[in-house]
Amino acid sequence: MKPIIFVGTASNVGKSTITAAFCRLLRQEGYQPAPFKAQNMSLNSYVTAEGLEMGRAQVVQAEAAGIPCHVDMNPVLLKPTSDQGSQVIVNGKAVGNQSAYEYFQSDNRNALFAEAMRAYERLAARYHPIVIEGAGSISELNLKARDITNMRVALHTGADTYLIADIDRGGVFGSVYGTMQLLNPEERKCIKGIIINKFRGDARLFAEGRKVLEDLTRVPVVGVLPYHDIVVEEEDSVVLEQKRRLGAKGQVNVAVVLLKRMSNFTDFDVLENDPRVNLYYTHQPTELEKADVIILPGSKNTMADLIDIRNNGAARAVTQAYRNGKVVIGICGGYQMLGQSVEDPLHIEGEVEYMPGLGLLPVRTVLEGVKTTQQREFRFRENNALCRGYEIHMGQTQVQGPDSPVSTLSDNRTDGYWLNERCWGTYLHGMLDNTTVVEAMLRTVGVQARQPSEKPFDYPAFKEKQYDRLATWLRNHLDIGYMMERWKMED
Repeated sequence: MKPIIFVGTASNVGKSTITAAFCRLLRQEGYQPAPFKAQNMSLNSYVTAEGLEMGRAQVVQAEAAGIPCHVDMNPVLLKPTSDQGSQVIVNGKAVGNQSAYEYFQSDNRNALFAEAMRAYERLAARYHPIVIEGAGSISELNLKARDITNMRVALHTGADTYLIADIDRGGVFGSVYGTMQLLNPEERKCIKGIIINKFRGDARLFAEGRKVLEDLTRVPVVGVLPYHDIVVEEEDSVVLEQKRRLGAKGQVNVAVVLLKRMSNFTDFDVLENDPRVNLYYTHQPTELEKADVIILPGSKNTMADLIDIRNNGAARAVTQAYRNGKVVIGICGGYQMLGQSVEDPLHIEGEVEYMPGLGLLPVRTVLEGVKTTQQREFRFRENNALCRGYEIHMGQTQVQGPDSPVSTLSDNRTDGYWLNERCWGTYLHGMLDNTTVVEAMLRTVGVQARQPSEKPFDYPAFKEKQYDRLATWLRNHLDIGYMMERWKMED
């Protein structure tokens, strides 16, 4: 089967989720699909078994396809460090920081596209079909000549192209028709169908709308996808502020400090889906006060986020919460912030060379140019259960006093600092995906240990069920027969 690519009229129209859904559907059909996105911009990343960094969305899509993730699925990753700059990661390794202007105006776009297509060819030699995700809108005329993700990929790979529009945000006719009109004839020929996403209500009410779009664009509308309650790891942090459910009764209230440059917020998805936990994200001191547990998450710019939480009062609220008997945990950049100081003598993150930390842990961090990316197996405290996580950070943290690690790694080195059961920090992302760690944290705030007859929340099994639900969602609302027939006819 030839490849398929899902592109959008805008960002956040559902491309990542639909790509994951098709990966699971094609796996169910007996194929061996793999996801691909030439360039991703996200603070949510993951480390492969080879120690290479890639966007989390393609990791989710690989899980849906039932295959190990590989950096060839996302050869170029941009991790924003500020409003105007990003760290550039190529084939899993950081190659430096660039402003958005430098990146998009530089003459390396052809070289990056060639690198991305080499990754695609390696992937296509191992799996088929390749399910490709586009990025943002395909009609950004000012950036189109330097695009390495959307229609250029569709034309290069010969992929069937499906245009996704979000009807919930309004203006669906203008966005679809306008997008199609801004494509050149060769690009327009690639579009095999239109998908209307996030419809609320009875889809039969849009029957006339479908015909209008088909008459305007001369392209079939292959389906109208309704809003769903299927849980899939998010790529974009814009959704986090919506997740505010304060003061839940009968649950443990866990607050994640909402940082401007938060990274790897999927660290907390397991808590969001644990019925004993009420998880919310906030930087408001009054909302942090309501929490039983406060977690300082990872950050792509620890220094800048540390300054922000000092200025908005969140830092003071965190330290006061600990004094009031609450639990405070730091992960990666959050671990660095909980220490005595964070120093940046090489200006890795900016011009500020020194910032005092929150002072809860006796550790000192110095940022360095070398980035650590590594999967880890470890044992949490004195528990012998084998746990798994991964490191993504720049900098080394030194303990200023007696050694008191959170975890022992499989190579007998240690990670993190354990002040007591109410305050500790770690570099390990994915720490809370391990039942051992979550149970220990919840026991600290009075949640009774599970009875032997009670099964712990099985997050991997939960995710598998969600991927199957995604595939069913597509089968129920898209003309899969038409799409599959097109692939087979044209291959």
